[in-house]
Amino acid sequence: QVQLVESGGGSVEVGGSLRLSCAASGLKANNYCLGWFRQTPGKEREGVASIDYDGEITYADSVKGRFTISQDNAKNTLYLQMNNLKPEDTAEYYCAADPSRAGRCRAMLFVHWGQGTQVFVSS
Repeated sequence: QVQLVESGGGSVEVGGSLRLSCAASGLKANNYCLGWFRQTPGKEREGVASIDYDGEITYADSVKGRFTISQDNAKNTLYLQMNNLKPEDTAEYYCAADPSRAGRCRAMLFVHWGQGTQVFVSS
């Protein structure tokens, strides 16, 4: 059973940084697409970043140059380093995983996700 547990959210001022972590179990990180999406009330889910089993990384245009996704396969842990945060980055952030191929990772489509961690950026 796949389980994803996020941590590292919190409140930060504009321009600040946060690092999200995701402990994954029930899967091998190097055999899955792993990623992050975010959601705010009343808005559609937005894919933030993904890293595929072959190392291909995809970012949403809104976070390119500011966010960095990485993984530690030995620890089965996924990270999202978020720098230069903006108020529009405020959202619930979810760690996610998908075992499929065929472009799903690039499209940030996932079948598993965690409980989420809240990020609030104040201006």
